[in-house]
Amino acid sequence: MKFRTSRASLLLHSSPTANIKLYSTCSGCQLAARPSSRLLPASIYRHPARRRQSAWAQAVSVASNVFSNATARAASHGDVSVDPLRMVAKEMKFLTGNVRQLLGSGHPALDTVAKYYTQAEGKHVRPLLVLLMSRATALAPKSPRYNGQQSVADIDHAISPMSILSDVNPSIPSANPLTITQNSHSVTDSDILPSQRRLAEITELIHTASLLHDDVIDHSVSRRGSPSANLEFGNKMAVLAGDFLLSRASVALARLRDAEVTELLATVIANLVEGEFMQLKNTARDEKNPVWTEDAITYYLQKTYLKSASLISKSCRAAALLGSSNSETVEAAYSYGKNLGLAFQLVDDMLDYTISGEELGKPAGADLELGLATAPLLFAWKNNKELGSLVGRKFALEGDVARVGRS
Repeated sequence: MKFRTSRASLLLHSSPTANIKLYSTCSGCQLAARPSSRLLPASIYRHPARRRQSAWAQAVSVASNVFSNATARAASHGDVSVDPLRMVAKEMKFLTGNVRQLLGSGHPALDTVAKYYTQAEGKHVRPLLVLLMSRATALAPKSPRYNGQQSVADIDHAISPMSILSDVNPSIPSANPLTITQNSHSVTDSDILPSQRRLAEITELIHTASLLHDDVIDHSVSRRGSPSANLEFGNKMAVLAGDFLLSRASVALARLRDAEVTELLATVIANLVEGEFMQLKNTARDEKNPVWTEDAITYYLQKTYLKSASLISKSCRAAALLGSSNSETVEAAYSYGKNLGLAFQLVDDMLDYTISGEELGKPAGADLELGLATAPLLFAWKNNKELGSLVGRKFALEGDVARVGRS
């Protein structure tokens, strides 16, 4: 998920039924068209493995209707509307370039794979939210937590001696492993701190690493309109590239020199893994013939928080902390991020059932094909007890997906 101002603006002002063409052919056909030297094991030659490009695109498209209607009403009453994308356009302009610099490696193959998902235009939703939260809390009451603000040099320079960090690793460039990055403008003409801009870049690194790993787990063949990294380079290189991104994010995080922020974002990485493990099961006990209870919804929401809302909520909280906001503001930033992350996933799960694949610009019903019981099915299960057996076997039998659709 990446955001660029130009693409994001188009997304927000497009119709909710705009066809973002992600799949011109099915996944099996895409695989068959790849050179034989790059083909993955035969186990991935199946339609259920098709991976959706980005859930954010669909959620934002739906939200754009609300935003556009509100803007029209405000204009008719003479009110002034605010475009959130323009508010941080200067910072977003340099985001991808800075992320690519953070990912530099002296090993040519690793450098190529690590930067692969930064080549395509994305939505950059998570860094956008960090920057917006940084600006929103800039005038909030401050806490005496910091005696002073950090400088640009603090976040770009190593803490340990370079001779120790470089050691004998041939893949480390001769210069600083995290080269000094571009700033959209000087610190004095922005209320977003250098540390907050770096936090936005770190969230993008963590999210992109999760995409690399998820695409391997789900046997994906496409990401952002191009072959997925696991298809292009193989599973091993994709996994290693994801690990490399997490390591670079960890180094950049340490150089923020804030123990609480480091703790928050390190916890996010653990949450992503925990959420992926929870997603392997549709219920807490993973029974073959589960009976519907409220625990099924609780389990789903816990999983959704870990996989989708944790990074948003904790990075929003971290942005407020880096801005020295008081405790009330910090808690409000965290709650906002948590609720936004959960709401987004609920909307996306609903779209998977209520809008056609042509309208979505991606295969509809992909969650069921992957064996996932999301919110719409869980609520239908409450009124149709027969769905329990399908949930238990993860819709694995022929006709299960169609049967759910009829329910």
